[in-house]
Amino acid sequence: MLLKNTGQKWLGFLIAIIILLFLMCASIVYGYTDTTWSTAIDAFVNFNGSNEHIVIESVRLPRSLIAAAVGASLAIAGVLMQTLTRNPLASPDILGVNAGAGAAVVVAVTVFGNSNLELFTWLSFLGAAVASVSVYAVGSIGREGLTPMKLTLAGAAITAMFASITQGVLVLSEAVLEEVLFWLAGSVAGRKLENLTAVLPYLAAGWIFSLLLTAKLNVLSMGEDVAKGLGVNTGLLKIGIGAIIIMLSGGAVAIAGPIGFIGIVIPHLARSIVGMDHRWVIPYSGVLGGVLLLLADISSRYIIMPQEVPVGVMTAIIGTPFFIYIARKGFNRQ
Repeated sequence: MLLKNTGQKWLGFLIAIIILLFLMCASIVYGYTDTTWSTAIDAFVNFNGSNEHIVIESVRLPRSLIAAAVGASLAIAGVLMQTLTRNPLASPDILGVNAGAGAAVVVAVTVFGNSNLELFTWLSFLGAAVASVSVYAVGSIGREGLTPMKLTLAGAAITAMFASITQGVLVLSEAVLEEVLFWLAGSVAGRKLENLTAVLPYLAAGWIFSLLLTAKLNVLSMGEDVAKGLGVNTGLLKIGIGAIIIMLSGGAVAIAGPIGFIGIVIPHLARSIVGMDHRWVIPYSGVLGGVLLLLADISSRYIIMPQEVPVGVMTAIIGTPFFIYIARKGFNRQ
């Protein structure tokens, strides 16, 4: 359903925000510990130290906020990558950015232990940056330069390389394997509010700069030659977009591990609703990314209760039908 006029787009955006807020509240209320909406309200208004109130404030509230922030970040990173590369399949997980960040965190856990969250955050950014530069360099080899097909193949190769590094490190250390295995599947369970506050400044900066670049992204999506003809410094713009992608992807992986499909599916879903204008695509993608990850996280609590399925598995289950639909429709509107 394509919303054609500004009024419809604002109304759709308001509805999306309401759905996001409702799911954040639902994430706080529902789970293995039986609580109700009134119990959740009491936990914030009249905290009494009961187990239910402690679970709501210290476990579910951070989990809800983290899911919304991570989903938004991965979705916006997907929009930026698809515009930058003109590749409809580009996303942080397909092009190896998540794998690079994840490998860096696993190596950090092995070498430094798990005591320095700020160090892990910076190493996640470093891993994402190394992966991004590597994919771009490998994909640019050859006389025809960087093409969507070569970029996808380079991303697959770099992803495989970092996955091998991660697996090799885990094989050598059983203690690290036990510590990060659930994280590697992608999860927002068990995360504390401190995990979010450590990377929130970087995520927020990525969101803000993405919105500030929407006009230039619209020009860049028409082609690099057109952008240069209109006076856009495409080299500087690409560096800026790359830095934003690293902040968003690296920060998301540092909190929740490598979660897939959101960066592929949500940008296409947003474009099917509001068209190609990045002034709408980016905010819609941010909100819908949070919606998808919250839906996946809430669902993950009930599949094999009392145990939980990692949310990365649920995003794959939810995202695969959308991905197949996108592939069948053949989205080439980049």
